[in-house]
Amino acid sequence: MIGTAIGSHAPDFELPGIDDRVHHLARYLEEYRGVGVIFLSNHCRYVQSYLDRLKQIQMDFNGKGFTLIGINSNDASQYPEDSFEQMKSFAQEKDLNFPYLRDATQDVAHCFGATTTPEVFLLDGEGILRYRGGIDEQPDRPEGVKVAYLREAIISLLSGEAIAIESTEAIGSSIKWHQKGP
Repeated sequence: MIGTAIGSHAPDFELPGIDDRVHHLARYLEEYRGVGVIFLSNHCRYVQSYLDRLKQIQMDFNGKGFTLIGINSNDASQYPEDSFEQMKSFAQEKDLNFPYLRDATQDVAHCFGATTTPEVFLLDGEGILRYRGGIDEQPDRPEGVKVAYLREAIISLLSGEAIAIESTEAIGSSIKWHQKGP
């Protein structure tokens, strides 16, 4: 497995947010008992279909010691719609209720082992990865969700119980990596 393994420490990061502040994972871990790091992009249709569910998760669990953190790692030179300025417009237009950060070097995505948007990495308050994968099994049909993987993992984490399903396949689009030189 590439990246962070279940049960191991996630890489710390410092990334610029659309609020023009630098966000440190370590600060979130001091404040929250659970942090959902989710790799997003502005143009991915899967991200678009999951946004309302993600905003609902943030509303449902934010007051209970949990937060989502969105990270966009796509190469903005190939995909200008994922530029930092476009991220700000996207967040305002979509009324995001969680931080949205820019990983321009793609180092954070590589360290986590992210490959897909959206792909979530659920960390406990110690920064240990407890779940990675998809949000649920129905990207296009929210009304058809049978297993809400992320929601159930958050509930287990916050109640101190073992997470039943620690890993699933994220359904989405591939992260748009920087092109290598000649």
